Amino acid sequence: MRHFFRRKSSCEIAKGRLKILLISDRVNCSPEMMELIKTDIAKVISKYMKIDAENMEIQISTVGGKSGKGAGGKHPVLYANIPILDVSAQEHAINLK
Repeated sequence: MRHFFRRKSSCEIAKGRLKILLISDRVNCSPEMMELIKTDIAKVISKYMKIDAENMEIQISTVGGKSGKGAGGKHPVLYANIPILDVSAQEHAINLK
């Protein structure tokens, strides 16, 4: 449980930012847009469960191949890694409404 509350080192923060830049460059999505997407996803998921938004990771990559649809068969895909802290607290709040 301690790993949820530890602070990231400046190296980890810089590495994460660089990763976002590289990914966003590959799919032609600005870092600002990636942050807006991340914020919106966190808001929606937070309605249903308690999450660790600071350690949430999203990435956009391209997938596909010869059998895919469209030009070249490649298309962007969004992946999200969202640490869930508690599900029951939000379920209780929903049941009270």
